Amino acid sequence: MKRVEKVARILRHRGFWRGLVVGTYAAVEHEHVIRNLDIASAVDIGANRGQFSLLLSGLLPSVRIYAFEPLSRPASAFRRLFGTSSRVTLYQEAIGAAEMTTGMYVSRHDDSSSLLPSSALQHEIFPGTESVAEEQVHVVPLDQRLGPQDLLEPALLKLDVQGYELAALRGCESLLNRFAHVYVEISFRELYLGQPLAGEVIEFLNRRGFDPTGIYNVVSDSRGLAVQADCMFERKL
Repeated sequence: MKRVEKVARILRHRGFWRGLVVGTYAAVEHEHVIRNLDIASAVDIGANRGQFSLLLSGLLPSVRIYAFEPLSRPASAFRRLFGTSSRVTLYQEAIGAAEMTTGMYVSRHDDSSSLLPSSALQHEIFPGTESVAEEQVHVVPLDQRLGPQDLLEPALLKLDVQGYELAALRGCESLLNRFAHVYVEISFRELYLGQPLAGEVIEFLNRRGFDPTGIYNVVSDSRGLAVQADCMFERKL
């Protein structure tokens, strides 16, 4: 979505305006997917500066949000955005299959930062996303921070973790049965070295009772071939 169009959409919704003060643009590219969801709580993994959490809180103000962002600068911006809100909790951590402290590759555009090194294809399709630093971050499984009682149903799990999707999903595995929806960025080509591609993520979730119900925000290369997209999954009845 072009910047001018995005700002225009943000300005049409008063609930998103406060993000502009701290440089956080609500993730309105997901508005058509989220607006009609019936959810009571959400987990925002890869929260960055609060773009998606701001979208949720603006569209669905009663939703309880638990956000995870391991990098210090975007986490600081997130805290400025939400202040002491009783409905939003930020954990300055990443989610993964096992607890550890490890280096994270910090991108020039920090929302492209990853626990995996970026590929040449990533730099070609998304200029300006090369790594410029490394920051030590803490990684934990989700159930070390949240329990079933925290996830009011119906619940949404959102992941945008730049190639680390499968490891993050494994870190959520013990609580997956609490979620009605999983909304995850998937890649069809390797943007981060060693990342699982779309088929592996879809298979993982399908085996745990989730069916894909929609593909959104497809990004294509110069030949028109799909590179990545956002995919919504719903738990099977």
